[in-house]
Amino acid sequence: MIKVIGKVEYRAIALGAWALLSDQGETYELHNPPAPLRQDGLEVEVEGIIRDDVMTISMIGKILEVRSFTPRS
Repeated sequence: MIKVIGKVEYRAIALGAWALLSDQGETYELHNPPAPLRQDGLEVEVEGIIRDDVMTISMIGKILEVRSFTPRS
């Protein structure tokens, strides 16, 4: 389980993808993010797992399956 703090961003790549740009400069592709998390520009703290067994067309970063998240203000 990892914890990532950053900003959610929608990427219009292929069929579209949701990304999390971490405060440390890493980019993660969100795997099936819950609807409340799909907000471009939302600053969040996300807990999840890296999925090495999933491939995507977007290929924008490591695949992060969200287990929980908290919006930051």
